[in-house]
Amino acid sequence: MKDNTFERYIRQIVVDNVGVSGQRKILASRVLIIGVGGLGSAVLQQLVGAGVGFITIIDPDFVELHNLNRQTIHSEKTIGWAKVNSAKRYVEDYNTGISLTCVHAKFDVSNASSLIENMDIIVDCTDNFQTRYLINDTCVDFNKPLVHGSILGFEGQVTVFNYKGSADMRAIFPEEPVSILDCDMLGVLGPLPGMIGNIMAMEVLKIILDLDTLRGKYLVLDALTWDTSILKYSQ
Repeated sequence: MKDNTFERYIRQIVVDNVGVSGQRKILASRVLIIGVGGLGSAVLQQLVGAGVGFITIIDPDFVELHNLNRQTIHSEKTIGWAKVNSAKRYVEDYNTGISLTCVHAKFDVSNASSLIENMDIIVDCTDNFQTRYLINDTCVDFNKPLVHGSILGFEGQVTVFNYKGSADMRAIFPEEPVSILDCDMLGVLGPLPGMIGNIMAMEVLKIILDLDTLRGKYLVLDALTWDTSILKYSQ
């Protein structure tokens, strides 16, 4: 490990269960982040900061003014840019040691397998059930761990699917829910995606470091009341 690399990550290297060997695992890991909106912004920030060495991001959208209350890797200067290009600018300014691959496209059946098969960990930061189930099913096909998060209103949820024999999304929710409620309708306060995205990033790092995760557990956080529940499901 180069001297400047050691200096950059020293505060996490000295953490119990990390060390130099753990940091080397982080630097060598390959993570796919699907969606770089609210959740994806927070996940990307933390994984780039932690030194995850190889990150691929995919998103079809462009930065709009209404994104900026919560999508903190984007800025007024990048309004109109593809979100993946805005994210690339952020990463290049923050950590030049990261290898970032940007895919300006919708995640769908045409690219799902090629994107997932060579990754170590998949992070679902999307906002619609059709894409979530496609991500889940492709992770099952390639036996990849899936860190899943969702937000709506004041509530956020996080879990880890398909990891060390744990259930996948269809084992808990066999069919796609029929719902038209989303953040466009109910909105979201700016801090919530950051809070949930940070938890998701922590789960990614714990998978890399082979630490205990939310495998078999569904974390539900109500930011209005600060009620927190962990619902256990069959692994």
